[in-house]
This record gives sequence, structure tokens and C-alpha cells, in this order.
Amino acid sequence: METITATFVRQCLPQRDPEGHKGDFGKVLCICGSVGYTGAPIFASRAAVRTGAGLVFLGVPQSVWPVAAVKSDEAMPFPLPETADGKLSLLAEEPVRQRAAGCDAVLLGCGLGRDWQTDTLVQDLLDMEKPLVLDADGLNAISENAELLQKRPAVTVLTPHEGEFLRLGGDLSRGREAAAAAFSQKYGVYLILKGHRTLIAAPEGRLAVNNTGNCGMAKGGSGDVLSGVVLALLGLGMDAFDACCCAVWLHGRAGDLAAADKGRRGMTPSDLLEKLPYALKEVE
Repeated sequence: METITATFVRQCLPQRDPEGHKGDFGKVLCICGSVGYTGAPIFASRAAVRTGAGLVFLGVPQSVWPVAAVKSDEAMPFPLPETADGKLSLLAEEPVRQRAAGCDAVLLGCGLGRDWQTDTLVQDLLDMEKPLVLDADGLNAISENAELLQKRPAVTVLTPHEGEFLRLGGDLSRGREAAAAAFSQKYGVYLILKGHRTLIAAPEGRLAVNNTGNCGMAKGGSGDVLSGVVLALLGLGMDAFDACCCAVWLHGRAGDLAAADKGRRGMTPSDLLEKLPYALKEVE
């Protein structure tokens, strides 16, 4: 098993072209949020911006759009059809596909909530030929149909904590390392199994462990930040395993910088966003 280091991240991150324009640094799409979960889409989209994505689009339910519009300065939010209780409806499928067609990577799940239409929407969108990050309720939406992952036509990254992993059918009885490796190979996905010493597993058998991060990050919203970092790196066209490893290290390093500045108890996911550029600066 590999251990992710600053040197590894420095070697993997692509150089930023000093003459590049915003179209050179990835166009990414976040499909997130629902009524009652308005922070998740903001954390994810801001993280993608902070990680260097050139253009970040954010699709949210119609009722959430006014909130996202006020909170978004760099990301570009747009409204999508919703159910009566403010979650994405099946009518959102076509506009999501239209937006995704012009993007380099897509994130589904942060703060989506649960509804049969929302779950079905996520399952229907799995056939998109784009690198895809599934997190939170994007994972829950496929928890009873994990075999759909085996039909994905492009790179797929899953970012579950242990509870979500178990709901997906993961088996932790032999330990986290064996569980992550077996799941990744069975379903052909790149797995980020979050927690103390987060693991990254690849379908071809590579396995890595991360040593950055701290207990101050154990707050709602931190995972949304991680998903946005992964999305941005995939949007750059990075190798999926390298992107996952770099994202986890940078996310944890930002957490360590936030803890050093504000303490573990009081630090927030917003502090992670603030420290991400400094984590990147250390390895550039």
C-alpha cells in the first residue's frame, strides 16, 4: 500500500500554463442541494473554484437557486426542475445532460436529499460519458442498485464514509483496506473511503492511505469540500487515482492548516475552503 506524501502530490499535479485561459483549466458541473440543504452545493462548488477549476457550474433545485445565487460569486448557479418538497425531479434530466455535455467532469449528490424522483434521476444519469463523482445522497440513491456502477461508461469516483459504504453493500468485516480494494475491483470504481487514515482504492488494485487531516474536520460540510476538490482535479484531465490521492491530501492539509490557525474544536468547512489555496501553494 502506498502512502500519499507532499512529494507525490507535487509530482502529480499538472503545471498551470502561465499563458492559459479559463477554458484550459477544466469546466466542471455540480448537481447538488435541496430545500434544507443549501450549504452543501456552496461548499462543493467553492472547493472546485479554490482548487483551480476554470469554470464551475452549479445546478440546484428551483427553490434553492435564489440562495445559491446570493452565495455564489465565482461559481455559476442555475435552477433545475424540482419536486413539491424542493428536491430535484425527473424533469431535471435533460437540462443536466445539456450542461454536462459541455463540461469535463460532473459531481452528483451533495445535499440532494432523498425522493424517489431524485434517486431515479441519479440512476438515470449514470450513463453519462463523463468522469463522475458520487457523494452523499448520490451514493444513497444507488445503494440498492450498486450493480449499475458496473455499466458506467467513464471514470467513476465514490466518496463514502463507512456508513454510506455499508449501505452500498461494502463489507468491513475483513478491515478497511481489504474492503476498499474488493469493492473497487468488483464495481470498477475509484473509491475514497473516508475516515481516519482515508483510503483510496483503484480497480486495477492500487491502494493508498492518507495521513493528513484531523478530528476538527469531523463536521457536516467537510465531505462536500472534498468532493469539489476531486471534481476540479478530474476536470483538469488528471489520472483518476492520482486525482483522488491529491484531493484527499490537499483536503487534509487544508484541515491541518485550519486547525493550526483556529483550533480543531472551532474550525469549520469554510475554513477548509480558506486554507485550500495555501495547501496548493505548498506543493506548487
